[in-house]
Amino acid sequence: MCPRYAQGIAKIRKSHDQVTQDNAEDHTVQPLLEPREGIPLVIKDEETLTRAAEAFAAGEGPIAVDAERASGYRYSGRAYLVQLRRAGAGTALIDPIACPDLSAVDAAIGDAEVVLHAATQDLPCLAEVGFRPRRLFDTELAGRLLGYERVGLGTMVEIVLGFGLVKGHSAADWSTRPLPEDWLRYAALDVEVLIELRDVLYEELATSGKLEWAMEEFAAILAAPTAAPRSDPWRRTSGIHRIRTLRGLAVVRELWTLRDTVAREADLAPGRVLPDSAIVQAALDLPRTTKALTEITPFTGRSARRHLRDWLAAVGRARTMADAQLPQPMGPGDGPPPANRWADRDPEAAKRLAAARTVVAALADEHRMPTENLLQPDAVRRLMWEPPDDVSEESVAARLRELGAREWQIALASHPLAKALQRLQVKGRLEG
Repeated sequence: MCPRYAQGIAKIRKSHDQVTQDNAEDHTVQPLLEPREGIPLVIKDEETLTRAAEAFAAGEGPIAVDAERASGYRYSGRAYLVQLRRAGAGTALIDPIACPDLSAVDAAIGDAEVVLHAATQDLPCLAEVGFRPRRLFDTELAGRLLGYERVGLGTMVEIVLGFGLVKGHSAADWSTRPLPEDWLRYAALDVEVLIELRDVLYEELATSGKLEWAMEEFAAILAAPTAAPRSDPWRRTSGIHRIRTLRGLAVVRELWTLRDTVAREADLAPGRVLPDSAIVQAALDLPRTTKALTEITPFTGRSARRHLRDWLAAVGRARTMADAQLPQPMGPGDGPPPANRWADRDPEAAKRLAAARTVVAALADEHRMPTENLLQPDAVRRLMWEPPDDVSEESVAARLRELGAREWQIALASHPLAKALQRLQVKGRLEG
C-alpha cells in the first residue's frame, strides 16, 4: 500500500470519537490531490468496457462506486459518469452516454459488495444503465447509525481517515463533453478511499453491536420498490401555499404542466426553464397581456422568453376555465394529518405522539444516532394516530412491522412504546 495512505488505515481500530479528538488536537489533514494511479482515461467504447469488466471480475473485495448526474441542469436524473474502484482492478471512469449498458460490469462483479455513499441517490441512475448491486454498504448510513454528526463524504473521510478530499464539482453540469481534467480528477478521488472508509466503519459497527442493524438497513434499501409517480406533482410547486383560489391553482397547474413539457423536450431542469416563483406570481397576478406577464421578471429570462405566447395562453386557459374543470383543494391523504393539527383534531392522539417522541428520542440518545434512523417518523405518527386496540408489546411490534420498521428497530422500540401507550391508557381511565 502507498505510504501516504498508511496513516488513515492505521486508524481503523480507533473509535470515531478518538479519531475526532486526534484531528481536533493536531489539526493535521493530508489533502488527496491526485489518484494513486493517476487519472484514468474515460471509457467510451464497448471494447474498453469489456476489458474493464474483466479486470473488475478478477479483482478482490468490495467495489467502490459513485455516479455523477447533472441535477439542476438536465431534466433527467441519469448518470453522466460512473466511477468504480476495486483492489486489483484500480479505478475506472465510464461514460454512460457513450456506453449506456453496464450490465457486463454488473455481471462481472456478481454478488460482490458495492460501497456507495448515500446510496439512495445513485441507485436509480445506476439501475437505468443496468448496474444493480446485490449487496450494499452505504457509508453515509453507516455514519448515521454510528452517531457521526456530519456524514458528507468529504467530512467523513477527513474525520475518519485524516485525508482531505477537494470538493468543488459536485454541483457541476456533468453532461458537459468533454469533461474537464480537474472534474475527472475529482471524480476519481471520490472512490479513491471509499473502501478504506468502509473498512473503518465496518469495524466500528461490529464493535458497537450495530453491524446487524446496518446490514438490515442496507438490505432494505436494495429491496425497496421503485417509487410510484406522484399524483398531481404540480401541487409540489414551491410557494403554492400562497395561492388561495381555485382559479389560481388552475394557473399553477397549467403553467407547471407546460413547463414540464418544455423542460422534458429540451432536457433541461424545469427550474432553468421557469422558476417556481414565476408560476406562483402569475397565479396571483393573472396577467392578461404579454406586457403584464413580462412585468414578472423571471418571464424575461432567456429560456422563458422563447415561450411567452405559450405561457400567456396557459394563464388564459386557466382564467376562462369552467368551474367544473378547476382543480379542487387536496383531500385528506391516507395517513394522519400534520402533527401540528393533532391537538385540535384529536388531543388524545397528540398526547400519544408526544409520549412516543420522548421514547424514540431517549432511545436515539442511548444508541447515539438520529431519531429518524432509530425509527421512521412516519411509522411513529401512523402508530400513534391509530394504535392497536390491544397495546401489548406484540401488537405494537406487529403494527411497526406493517409500517416498514426493520426488525432491529422493532426490537428496540416496541416494548417502551407499548409501555408508554399503556401508561396513557391507565392515566385516561383514572382521569375519566
